Amino acid sequence: MTPLALFVAFVSFRLAALVGKPLGQLVQAVAIAVGAFDVIVLVLTSGRDPGIIPRNLRPPEPDDASATASPASGGGGSLPPTRDVYVNGMVVKVKYCHTCLLYRPPRCSHCSVCNNCVERFDHHCPWVGQCIGKRNYRFFFMFISSTTFLCLYVFGFCWVNLLLIARQYGCSLGRAVLESPVSGFLIVYTFVTAWFVGGLTAFHSYLVCTNQTTYENFRYRYERKTNPHNRGVAANIAEIFLSPIPASKNDFRARVAVEHYYAAAAGAGGQSGQYYYSYSIGPLSSESKISFNTRGSLSFDMAKASFDLGAGGYSAKRTSVDVSSSSSDFGDIYGGGEQQPRHSIFGGDGGRTSIRKADDVETEFGHYGAAAGRPRGREFEPV
Repeated sequence: MTPLALFVAFVSFRLAALVGKPLGQLVQAVAIAVGAFDVIVLVLTSGRDPGIIPRNLRPPEPDDASATASPASGGGGSLPPTRDVYVNGMVVKVKYCHTCLLYRPPRCSHCSVCNNCVERFDHHCPWVGQCIGKRNYRFFFMFISSTTFLCLYVFGFCWVNLLLIARQYGCSLGRAVLESPVSGFLIVYTFVTAWFVGGLTAFHSYLVCTNQTTYENFRYRYERKTNPHNRGVAANIAEIFLSPIPASKNDFRARVAVEHYYAAAAGAGGQSGQYYYSYSIGPLSSESKISFNTRGSLSFDMAKASFDLGAGGYSAKRTSVDVSSSSSDFGDIYGGGEQQPRHSIFGGDGGRTSIRKADDVETEFGHYGAAAGRPRGREFEPV
């Protein structure tokens, strides 16, 4: 936006003095309007969900996956399993994503930067810090095309400004650049920038007319076969710019909900219970379970969990850890299952702090050692 501010502050005012105030104000207003539109579509491109598909909490059933997988997968493990779907009467293979635990829809791909599956994945743009997909591609195209127009607009009127200065003072263009150095700087800047962003606009104009994505074009998917998504230039343009934008499948503003509930069940040798907790972001949730009983044995069936902010979900893979074999029973530790009072550094003297005596600490650790079958006072000796 700095070049645009320089153009509005210096070049357009000079033009107003040379060609008249109404025309100069018109040039200035058009530059400001295009610049504001450029910023708006940039925000819509970078701040919008590009079409992230929420991850599954668990993979599909093996029977279903093997029954519908194509022979190309071969079961070798090196290639992901595929499925055949029909798009406009043509067979298209869709791949299974081992990260998101789902079969990708047609034209969907997994972004290695965002680590998400994105519908109609085009590419990951580092300049806007976002994937370009089904829900923000039209805004990305508007951004690069308006930037190209703005570069050419500033480039052209900077030349007009220099030519008018040269004619007014009867000097060469070099002398005119000395009279208006901002115009010379903007000519060089916009010329270099227009080559890059203009080439990108021309390339994406070709992709829009042929209904391709950057990912598909670089992979040469349709070099030797018909593109099943190409429906003609007019229909392709209408699909990109006039079709309704689908709603996001994620709720990024949802709070992480932690649900607790306790279920008691009769077990062998005493009462047993299960304490459940679950985390969820929006509609997605996963449960983990801690099982325990009143006799002191403890077992865990904890979820090995990972949050994915991009997908707005919570995914988990279950694992089981048995700590009963590596630690003593809680009943033995606490003296046959009896509850021990909590120790506090705050005494009963109105909140004044006190330090426990060494005898109390020795008594506590000695009791722990006796309960565990070891001599008192030898808890911290090296083995």
